[in-house]
Amino acid sequence: MKITSLALSLLLLATTALRAQTPAPAVKPAAPAVVMPPQPPDVPAEKYGKDGKINPGFIASHEKFVKIAKEGMAQLVFLGDSITAGWAGNGKEVWAKAFAGYTPANFGIGGDRTQHVLWRVQNGELEAPLKPKAVVLMIGTNNVGGDSPEGIAKGVTTIVETIRAKQPQAKILLLAVFPRGDKPTGKLGAANDKIKQVNAIISKLNDDKNIFFLDIGSKFPQPEGALTKEIMPDFLHLSPAGYQIWADAIGPKLAELMK
Repeated sequence: MKITSLALSLLLLATTALRAQTPAPAVKPAAPAVVMPPQPPDVPAEKYGKDGKINPGFIASHEKFVKIAKEGMAQLVFLGDSITAGWAGNGKEVWAKAFAGYTPANFGIGGDRTQHVLWRVQNGELEAPLKPKAVVLMIGTNNVGGDSPEGIAKGVTTIVETIRAKQPQAKILLLAVFPRGDKPTGKLGAANDKIKQVNAIISKLNDDKNIFFLDIGSKFPQPEGALTKEIMPDFLHLSPAGYQIWADAIGPKLAELMK
């Protein structure tokens, strides 16, 4: 059937009118950006994920540590971030040989900053019947990217004060924050300069009575001013050989504190 030009024009007009009457699909508004709560390094805080919700892994580990505290068996407690948590990984064999006789507990959580450890020790991880002879603390490297040396040191200081309040009988072996290198060379750059400033401040907490500051950073090989992959594969976390260096470096002092 032949369609006249007039009919075709009318058909196009009708189609255009119909489209004009059809509502456009609704545009879904973009989700609002997640605003993370402020977390000063010396104010206790739970750890949040990128979605703005409390990190479930952090809570699960914390609850496990609280359970260990309630058992009241541990005589030696390690507190820290992923470097400390790594005693259960790359450092597992060294841990068993060096510390098993002390009935130790590893309270390290990957990604923790000073404010997170502070929250943990204020919320059950150091409660009775736990009564350790010594607590080994090393924390602060995860704060380096966003906090001042003074702020980080204040966070460490508040943790030390909390340990003293919760466990007055325990000797505190306060370790200097370990050196870290820039990728991909391992060179000791700006982050390490900040770490040195933090360590200089927290070293003053040493009283040779209840708090013992120990800087073992120089024990990790640093040829030509760079860390080695053999000891720190990513220039931050330790290899099994790195954990051996750590154990050997604190062994004599720890034996003294655990008497």
